[in-house]
Amino acid sequence: MATVLAVSVRVGRRSEAVLLVFACAIALGARAFVDANAGGGIGASLGIYSIAVIALAVAAHTVVRLRAPAADPILLPAAFALTGLGLAIIRRIDFAYAARGRVTHFADAQEVWAVVGILGAMLVIGLLKDHRLLRRYTYTAGVLGLVALMLPLVPGVGREVNGARIWISLFGRSLQPGEFAKIAFVIFFAGYLVSNRDTLALAGPKVLGIRLPRPRDLGPLLIVWAAALLVQVAQRDLGASLLFYGLFVAMLYVATQRISWVIVGLALFAAGAVAAGTIFAHVAARYDAWLHALNPSVYNSGKSYQLVQGLFGMASGGLFGTGLGNGSPGLVPFAESDFIVPSLAEELGLTGLMAVLALYLVMVQRALRTAIGVRDGFGKLIAVGLGFSMALQIFVVVGGVTRVIPLTGLTTPFLAYGGSSMIANWIAIALLLRISDLARASATDVPLRGASAPADTARTALASAPGVEENTVEENNVEEGTVPVPDGATDAVAERKAAR
Repeated sequence: MATVLAVSVRVGRRSEAVLLVFACAIALGARAFVDANAGGGIGASLGIYSIAVIALAVAAHTVVRLRAPAADPILLPAAFALTGLGLAIIRRIDFAYAARGRVTHFADAQEVWAVVGILGAMLVIGLLKDHRLLRRYTYTAGVLGLVALMLPLVPGVGREVNGARIWISLFGRSLQPGEFAKIAFVIFFAGYLVSNRDTLALAGPKVLGIRLPRPRDLGPLLIVWAAALLVQVAQRDLGASLLFYGLFVAMLYVATQRISWVIVGLALFAAGAVAAGTIFAHVAARYDAWLHALNPSVYNSGKSYQLVQGLFGMASGGLFGTGLGNGSPGLVPFAESDFIVPSLAEELGLTGLMAVLALYLVMVQRALRTAIGVRDGFGKLIAVGLGFSMALQIFVVVGGVTRVIPLTGLTTPFLAYGGSSMIANWIAIALLLRISDLARASATDVPLRGASAPADTARTALASAPGVEENTVEENNVEEGTVPVPDGATDAVAERKAAR
């Protein structure tokens, strides 16, 4: 079995290397098309850029090969491809703004943030030997998440941009701490739910054929619901409140396996959405722009101008797009951030947009596959939380610009302009790589021998680490019947015992 696993690891890293070549080709090809069609021709800067991209890809692959040799081979190339494509689109938008008399340097700044994000991911992979060590800091992560979320409200520190107070100024740079709060809350939710899922899974009264949670157990959900509304009130940030609340409900469902939590969560969400649309003028304006975007009075008032321009841009792209550098993304306000999806769809068409969405779908699928493969409940919930947060962000962003749902202001992972988002998303990729490394290395009870065996090192370290659960915790819980399990799980455990 050890030989089989060693071969699987080598094949996985070779697959990752091949996919990274394709990812670099996408990044460099997109940059070349943008320079040729909109930048006045390909210059020496493309050569320097190519060296930097290839060097980063080689460095990241080397770190993963040495520190997480059994990690998922698809996550890193997918993130590289999306990052490179995003940099090319943002550079294209810089050229579009320049043609209209507005000089911007979004691409230059985003390139710096991309380097910082990739280096940060490499640092996390190198320093974090086992994700279960994070469980020690469950409540610390919760406190840090709250501090990061509320930091923009501090006078003199927070900044209001476009009506939302979600930014802070640090050393002359604008940062969005809510992006880092997302990761902190995933860790906090995972640790809390693993410790309390037995209680939260207990059945309560039956209403209309649905077994609801016990009223006494609704406290955590109500607290998160109230906190989401508080964020909406204080920061005027509809996207963040939706993301954090949806993240908790999804992780709560996975931890307890009770659909009743989803039903209660959706009911509270609907109540909050109606209340927000009734009480807050800016939310009502979002609803109005969503429902009546093409109404002349709404459009002329400016409420739906951005949305309509994005729709026209996507329509002009058609099936195959105008080609990189040949569209008019500069007509859409905030094309580099909130509306980068219409910019991409205009120049790459519906085909290109679907390819990008498929790439996101693959990343979410790999996150969920990692959650299935890892044995400990803490790692399962972190992987689910990170994968679901990406899926929810993509749904909210794409749904907003296509009028499926109201606009919220969330960023598109890896594509949209924003340093905080770029760094946070690369850290999320690093955590998924670390979890998948342990999941794949633990696929057999025979340890992986060799020069680099981080899973063995982690197990040795965990043996003397207080407060961290072993890899067999989940299995023992299932055998003892201390947590809710699906039908047939007990039989499966019995079969595994007999096989041993």
